[in-house]
Amino acid sequence: MKFNTSLLHNGFESERSTGSTLTPIYQVSAFSYESAEKLEQVFNNRAPGFAYSRIGNPTVDSFEKRMAAMEGGIGAVACSSGMAAVTMALLNILSSGDEVIAGSGLFGGTIDLFGDLKKFGIKARFAESVTAESVEALITERTKAVFTELIGNPKLDVVDLRRVADVCHSHGIPLIIDSTTATPYLINPLKYGTDIVVHSTSKYINGGGNSISGVIIDSGSFRFDPERYEGFEEYKRFGKYAYIAKLRNGLWRNVGACLSPMNAYMNSVGLETLGLRMERICDNALRLAEFLDSVDGVEVNYPALPGNPYYELVQEQFGGRGGAILTLRAGSKERAYRLVNNLKYALIATNIGDIRTLVIHAASTIYTHSSEQQRISAGVYDDTIRISVGIEDIDDLIDDFRQAIENS
Repeated sequence: MKFNTSLLHNGFESERSTGSTLTPIYQVSAFSYESAEKLEQVFNNRAPGFAYSRIGNPTVDSFEKRMAAMEGGIGAVACSSGMAAVTMALLNILSSGDEVIAGSGLFGGTIDLFGDLKKFGIKARFAESVTAESVEALITERTKAVFTELIGNPKLDVVDLRRVADVCHSHGIPLIIDSTTATPYLINPLKYGTDIVVHSTSKYINGGGNSISGVIIDSGSFRFDPERYEGFEEYKRFGKYAYIAKLRNGLWRNVGACLSPMNAYMNSVGLETLGLRMERICDNALRLAEFLDSVDGVEVNYPALPGNPYYELVQEQFGGRGGAILTLRAGSKERAYRLVNNLKYALIATNIGDIRTLVIHAASTIYTHSSEQQRISAGVYDDTIRISVGIEDIDDLIDDFRQAIENS
């Protein structure tokens, strides 16, 4: 199947009992059984079924299967938010005293998370950009994972997946990629050597800006040595499913980071139009970037623009599409504010991946808790505007940015 067909049919069947073309919203806390013996079997994973929605729900299960199919993974675990997914993906394999190598161009909330993990004895070693060389230089005997965003938000640096994965695996370390800004439309990271993929599905997967959610997809290809990775001894019997089994039966289940059935349903609805939306959004982003690149007095950053340092890698990994985010430097914070305030169609909001174009002054909002050096490393300056491009008619967007720049 090609991409749009796969979105509709891969990993999904209509509800057999009713013929419903979408899995219904099972908005229920618990599931009853005809006997105590049957519930015991289900509760202890000895029989298929659902017992309690914190640990499993048919609507959520359907969404997880569809996401695993779209990314080519062996399984997926849906979470209550993108940040919950990042946290669960890491803490499933990290313990006090461990280290993780991370990119500097991360979303501000993820940078804050690493600050929180430090209190639990987990240290992050940051690379200015995640490359094979930078990862190699930072690896120690305590390194247990490499984590980064595939397309940095909002730095827009792009990871060469094959080269970085090769270095990780040569040292027996898994590569965990946040592919939120790329989406399965641009790439399946698991096919390039990535071991675990994370999405904030609140963004492009959902597409409508109506549900907070996240998901973790496992390739099943990395073998977690119990002598090196604490807690995996009892899950050895699950083979390639050890990571998923440990996550479901441990931290994710006990913390209560489950996705609600309603949000899972909204994500499944959004997922079906991902290809159509991303095709339009990526085309709009490139054309808007080309226009802004021709305007004096502003500086645009978009990885699919010729001359961008990641242009060739974008052609190779993403087929020439650079995603939906671009950044604009206006010259000063004051002018950035004026420019944002003068836009008529772009909404001032702290989100990406909506069908509407969204803008934000990153330094004063999503990076407000970061140090000056952290902001600079993430490509965030006082005059930086992050633009999440939507599906509006591109002529309207260009006209809107033109007048906003002229009046700022």
